[in-house]
Amino acid sequence: MRLESRLVSLVVKELLVLLRDPRSVFVLVTPPLVQLIVFAFAATLEVKNVHLVVLDRDEGAAGVELVRRIQGSTTFSSVVPVHRPEELRAAIDEQRAIAAIQIGPGFSSDVAAGRPASVQVLLDGRRSNAAQIVSGYLAEILADFLAEASQREHRAATVPRVVARNWFNPNLIFRWFMVPGLVAMIAQVMGVIVTALSVARERELGTFDQLMVSPLRTHEILLGKMLPPVLIGLFDVTLYLVVAVTIIQVPFRGSLLLLYGSSLFFLAAVVGIGLFISSLSSTQQQAILGAVLFVTPATMLSGFATPIENMPGWLQAVTLINPLRHFLVIARGLFLKGMTLEAVVANTVPLVLIAAVTLTTAAWLFRRRME
Repeated sequence: MRLESRLVSLVVKELLVLLRDPRSVFVLVTPPLVQLIVFAFAATLEVKNVHLVVLDRDEGAAGVELVRRIQGSTTFSSVVPVHRPEELRAAIDEQRAIAAIQIGPGFSSDVAAGRPASVQVLLDGRRSNAAQIVSGYLAEILADFLAEASQREHRAATVPRVVARNWFNPNLIFRWFMVPGLVAMIAQVMGVIVTALSVARERELGTFDQLMVSPLRTHEILLGKMLPPVLIGLFDVTLYLVVAVTIIQVPFRGSLLLLYGSSLFFLAAVVGIGLFISSLSSTQQQAILGAVLFVTPATMLSGFATPIENMPGWLQAVTLINPLRHFLVIARGLFLKGMTLEAVVANTVPLVLIAAVTLTTAAWLFRRRME
């Protein structure tokens, strides 16, 4: 039997094992789709529906107008007035509000006289990220208010006003940032798990010995185990792309050819890791645990949720061997800004190197386990 026929037979066998079982098809399609849609709307760092309490000790025209501007912001769902400083503390202590504002008794007179006017903002440090964002919102509202008040009084010294223009995501919709990362992350999870279960399932069911005595050579068995997860991964990427563009309405501005080309090398790197885990595992349970042990740190060190630039220097170096880190740059770049061929190639080269290392290591370990 020719090499092509033997390899095609093994690939078809692997695909049939997965696709003939309705539960396997359900696991491969439904949970990833649900995760993509749910996480796209639930996993967000945007701060909305913020509850505030306000103590206006000034009660002048400027103080009243400032409170009205805060109430008119779409970020704040409720702005509750209080009458004593103790109520500010209680609201934050009991987590009824993430921020409390105290307007001093001389606020209106300071604004009218052109003197520096300040407002005290108390924030709930237990929610540090949200508190910083809310502080930025309030600072922007106050700066705009003081700038307009200065212009009304025709004073020379006006507060400079910065007009920001956001490229690639003009309205700062967080889903546009999150969904391309989810496409990459879920493709990684499915690729590792499907591959990790492959050899382990053969050992657990007792069919691995049949592969060893078959006419297939070691490299042919490896290719037969590698190609089905890559094909399934490409199908998942296609499915996620369609859902992201049509249902979640995230724009795709890049080249499909570049996306599928880089996806192929990314999946090859991920499949190599899955084969490595599978070669070490004797049961499917061990394979799943090994996949989880890889996926969790790989996601945390990819820049998916937190910027890599914020990590310590030695940890940033570690992220270079993480295939998800490089593919995230490609996915987000192709979705949001139409990344050029040169930029895609620059981020694909590390994927090629990682794939070469992982597949070579998995092949070596696979041969050792077959001896």
